[in-house]
Amino acid sequence: MRPLDGVLVVSLEQAVAVPYATRLLADLGARVIKVERPDGGDFARHYDPACGEVSSYFAWTNVGKESLALDLKDPAGKAVIADLVARADVVTCNLSPGAARRLGLDAETLRARHPGLVVAELSSYGEGGPYRDRKAFDALIQSETGLIAATGTGPETARAGISVADIAAGVQLHAAILAALLRRGRTGEGATLRLTLMEALAEWMHQPVLYALGMGRSPVRAGAHHPTIAPYGPFPCRDGSIHLAVQNDGQWRRLCAVVGRSDLADHPTYRTVADRVAHRESLHAELQPYFDTVSADALLEALDAADVPAARTRDVADLPEHPQLQARARWTTIPVPGGEVPMLRPPVDADAWDWTPQPVPAPGAHTEAILTWLGHSPHSPTQTPA
Repeated sequence: MRPLDGVLVVSLEQAVAVPYATRLLADLGARVIKVERPDGGDFARHYDPACGEVSSYFAWTNVGKESLALDLKDPAGKAVIADLVARADVVTCNLSPGAARRLGLDAETLRARHPGLVVAELSSYGEGGPYRDRKAFDALIQSETGLIAATGTGPETARAGISVADIAAGVQLHAAILAALLRRGRTGEGATLRLTLMEALAEWMHQPVLYALGMGRSPVRAGAHHPTIAPYGPFPCRDGSIHLAVQNDGQWRRLCAVVGRSDLADHPTYRTVADRVAHRESLHAELQPYFDTVSADALLEALDAADVPAARTRDVADLPEHPQLQARARWTTIPVPGGEVPMLRPPVDADAWDWTPQPVPAPGAHTEAILTWLGHSPHSPTQTPA
């Protein structure tokens, strides 16, 4: 038995953050009913054409869900959602606060009717404050929280290559929902959970903020290298690149031995981590001639033998063939509308339950079955676009 078997989650969701949270709940056994617009569904379905008929974002965040196409402004649609919420344990929503209130699907309204319900709402910036009416998406939040300013090389800034604000929000919302369900099991009381996209990522920005406040300056933009540790980053070799992560003096001494430069180990210019950061450019110039002579595989083997932390710098497209993931059988195949895609198993293994691959739903694929289960006619006018 999976830990959330029997838990019904009704999700008024779109884009990435809330769908990722409910995908994590589905992985643990929850029945997740995704309520979508009848005129095309979640707009994230169409971000790119990478996965059959759906986008790479949608395939990743919607494994194992049921899709209910519903016009929430139609009286028949309102009746269906009311009956569905009455059976739910959790309702998640990332409609705007105003839209949720107009539909009667805001936390106050839902919990007044169903006190035991866990309602989780995600908004851009939250109600109140000068940004309350502003829309936000991942890159905008990266910009507002300083992540883009902290990412890049020299004068050039960069967006993080994945949707970190959405992921931060999804992970934190998922954890809060689990905590609320645990509390409800003890007390019988529901909960209202509110999270903003900005505050989710701001939480992850603590370390660079604390550094900036304590040092009186923001961390330098060092590209793929670490702003406050060196040598810590990718170095090109004869046929590829090795990413070093030399974090202390012992590792530094062992690296010097590997590259045949023991003279650098106690050199006054490079003796401490702070010294090595202050003289990063000359340090790299001292090390690079050796890296130019050796293959990446040979260098990584030598670094492993010397207990110097390092890794291969690989392309995104290489991940499905990564030898460690292959050896541990982490990949499976998931059906998506119009095809199938490789997908990783959930990263946490548990000896108390298992995970079985489930498909990504087509828009409205489960509408008829859900309406029948609720006692509504499967031909009711709930799918008429507003």
